[in-house]
This record gives sequence, C-alpha cells and structure tokens, in this order.
Amino acid sequence: MARSKEFEESVVLDKAMRLFWEQGYEKTSMTDLVEHMGIHRRSLYDTFGDKHTLFLKAVELYDNKISTELAAGVKSSKTATEALQFIVGFLICGEENPAFGCLMVNSTVELAARDADINNKSIEVFSTAEQLFKDIILWGQQDGEFTSEYDARELAEYLHNVGVGLRVISKTSITKEKLRCIANLSMQLIVK
Repeated sequence: MARSKEFEESVVLDKAMRLFWEQGYEKTSMTDLVEHMGIHRRSLYDTFGDKHTLFLKAVELYDNKISTELAAGVKSSKTATEALQFIVGFLICGEENPAFGCLMVNSTVELAARDADINNKSIEVFSTAEQLFKDIILWGQQDGEFTSEYDARELAEYLHNVGVGLRVISKTSITKEKLRCIANLSMQLIVK
C-alpha cells in the first residue's frame, strides 16, 4: 500500500525556492534542502526528482510569483508613467528579501553559461520582462506620456538591462537612494 505524502508540495517547494534564492544553486546541498524543506530525502527525490529538477521547479515558482505581482501592479496603475514607476520601485526594493537580489538574475549569472535549461529559462523570463516594458512604453507613447523618438522595443530592451543592473547592485550595501537616482535618470530618457 502506497504511503500518502505527509507534506504540502507547494509549501515545501516554496521553502526550496527560498533556500536556492538565498544561497544559490551550487552552495545548496541536498542535505541543506532536506533540512530546510522538512521532508525526508526519499520524499524529496520521489516528489521533485534530483536537485537540478527541483531547482528548475523552484525557478518556475519564483517566476510565476514575480510575474503575478508585476502584472497586478501594472494593471492597477492609472498611467503608463505610474506603471513604469511601480516596476522600477519593485526592482529596487519590492521583494521581501532585496539583499538576495533576484533569483532569476542570480541563477543566470551563476549557471546560464553552462546549463542549457537555465539559459533557456533566462531567455524566456527576460523576453517576458522586455515585453512588459514594451507594452508599458507603447501605452505611454500612445497617451503622449513617453517620447516616440525611440522604438518601444529598443527602449524596453534598454530598461530591462537597467533593471537587471539594479537587481544586481541591490545585493550590495549601495543605498536605495543611489539606485533611485539611476532609475530616475533612465526614466528621464523616456518621459516627455
């Protein structure tokens, strides 16, 4: 007779995501995961597969959480400028653990050059982020808030690059004020 799971899969996956986010993939051992998730090693393997598969699921969970939060913030914005300000604010200090940076950016830096799965996921997530920026920029251009001097796609790629840089720098002890200054200068290139 098969044993029933003694844990909620989504809860323990969230715990794994948070540990990977804090420590990175390489530094996180299976023992760390078993202890942090509060499940038996066999249960971990039976439910999530190996460490790499668990990591990919954790990255997917992270992406879904962030995408949902960003989409809600943009949707509740009254103007494109407000939406862009929301995104920039989120990039600087919107997550619960800003010192950990962004799990996706961290994973890209740590693994994308040698892990095809992470490379592909990074490209997918970054393309989605650029599309979100592009949609906001098009909205702002149509409403006359943003310059039409540049192509929306090019501006989106630029802003995404600034955003990734902000995510990396936010892991340091550099002040939030300095990060806001960087973001504000980037916004000045777009806002009329």
